[in-house]
Amino acid sequence: MKKTWSTNPIIEADFPDPDIIRVEDAYYMASTTMHFMPGCDILRSYDLLNWELIAHAYDILEDTEKERLENNENAYGQGMWAPSLRFHQGTFYITFTANDTQRTYLLTAKDPCGPWKKTNIDGFYHDNSLFFDDDGRVYIVYGNKEIWLTELRSDLTGPKAGGLHRLLAVDEENIHLGFEGSHLYKYKDFYLLFCCHMLAYGSARKSQVCFKAASLQGEFLGKCIIDDDMGYHNLGVAQGGMVDSPDGIWYAFMFQDRGAVGRSPVIAPMEFFNGYPVVGDNGMIPEHIESSSARPGYRYESLYGDDDFEYQQDSNGKVNLKLFWQFNHIPQNDLWTVTQRRGAFRLYSGKLCVNVLQSKNTLTQRTFGPRSSACITIDGSRILDGDYAGISAFMSCYGFVALTKSDGQYYLVMQGKPANDESIFGEPEYGALPVEYERLPYKRSYVRLKVTVDYTDKRDEARFCYWTGRSWKQIGITSRLYFKMDHFTGCRFGLCYYSTMLTGGCADFIEFRYHKE
Repeated sequence: MKKTWSTNPIIEADFPDPDIIRVEDAYYMASTTMHFMPGCDILRSYDLLNWELIAHAYDILEDTEKERLENNENAYGQGMWAPSLRFHQGTFYITFTANDTQRTYLLTAKDPCGPWKKTNIDGFYHDNSLFFDDDGRVYIVYGNKEIWLTELRSDLTGPKAGGLHRLLAVDEENIHLGFEGSHLYKYKDFYLLFCCHMLAYGSARKSQVCFKAASLQGEFLGKCIIDDDMGYHNLGVAQGGMVDSPDGIWYAFMFQDRGAVGRSPVIAPMEFFNGYPVVGDNGMIPEHIESSSARPGYRYESLYGDDDFEYQQDSNGKVNLKLFWQFNHIPQNDLWTVTQRRGAFRLYSGKLCVNVLQSKNTLTQRTFGPRSSACITIDGSRILDGDYAGISAFMSCYGFVALTKSDGQYYLVMQGKPANDESIFGEPEYGALPVEYERLPYKRSYVRLKVTVDYTDKRDEARFCYWTGRSWKQIGITSRLYFKMDHFTGCRFGLCYYSTMLTGGCADFIEFRYHKE
């Protein structure tokens, strides 16, 4: 085993609610994707520190108006939350809930790369953890403030009649965020229940608690095992569990809220004292983390990247975009194509919108800290008056630079939706008109546009530029970015096209380039 090194967070991007398991020499992670499609990211690593995307567990969660972004409905901030990933007797299992559908989903596969089969578990189990005990019985642990354990039928279709069903933990009444994000394990003679927690009202700092019991029928006694912000703006590290390496070393995995970039995975070494886990340096997360690689020299696929949009259909007539791309909701497939024009992602407008958030088929990639940028060439020769085609810093408090047309004249515009306040609980209106910060006459139907984001020390800002032919020139303001619970996701780069007056136009997006510092 060869030693590898990294710094925390191990991925400075929005991969929230990680659940990590090890199968032989490979680690697998499932992460929340909310309203983005395809959804439920599956990642793989051989050293816990370097990761690559290998699959999405589903293409479509539910074919609803909300998830199709139709009839003024949307699934922002909803969709899939907090997956539980397990491997048992040759099968991979994922369970999670979706607030918009009020269902609990069960996905199974023999290979984590798929295909995944999707079914449901009767009932709604918030932030759940699937647990297979040594005696063959299976349970689901779940809840907020009150954490419950329910025994399931052997086929996992729902609660077992007469099975164990009990309350494991109850939070105090004066908390801001009760116990949730459950992860249940058995370590030697003890059952360990990990939960995140937040006591103070008005604080964004989470902590991690672990409960210990000698049996599932016994008393679960808890203590705080992590209360650390890693020196980062009082934003805590929490909501995860534990995994062991092939050489027997235990690690805790969590995430940290990192402002507009999103919620980023964190890894720390872990030992045990009196049956309780001791994470890092007595609950303090190390900046630098060491692990061992089961496959030294393995080359990981990047979690982000360029695209020249040169794709072909598979044997089923489907186009499979690179795994780092996701649509903002279920895509309307007759309004996008990468095969009509070679080297172009073409979007057609199919409905009238008032802003980027209402636009269908916005194609997104995560932004990465501390700084990253993306640029794209727009061919707007077929856009109509009132159309906008461009690239955004995509979140509820978005910024957007675009080519538009009015009375037959092209313009470059920078627009956005400012935050009313810095609270994560503020909710910008889905149908709010954007603020236009600058509009410039433009003589061509082609333009190259760029968005640069900077998260250094929670700066959380985006700049928007266009290529003059000689240099990049900023347009509009430097926009502040805010993580808000109405979307509940970090900022992404989004390729957007929408119409405000008349549908039927189209725009081509060419030569996408991504740069990370």
